[in-house]
Amino acid sequence: MANKEVAAWMIEYMGASHWLYQEVVARKIKEVWGADFVYTNENGNLAISKGVLRGFRKLTEETLVWERSEKAWRPRKPHETERGVE
Repeated sequence: MANKEVAAWMIEYMGASHWLYQEVVARKIKEVWGADFVYTNENGNLAISKGVLRGFRKLTEETLVWERSEKAWRPRKPHETERGVE
């Protein structure tokens, strides 16, 4: 249950912003929700737990897109599908 709550909170945290940066939101999750919802990845960076990310994907699969180069989510544009730009 808590993973879904954190995922929903991530959407609220993004608000009207056009970008949700993984590094920023991971730190904020640790601060607000605790260390159970983040981990240190192989590069030594704070990352969002797999359970939270699964919940976040389910909630946003039609509305947000992961921009790998920015390491951030942004709103999906009308011409984009789940697989990317058509």
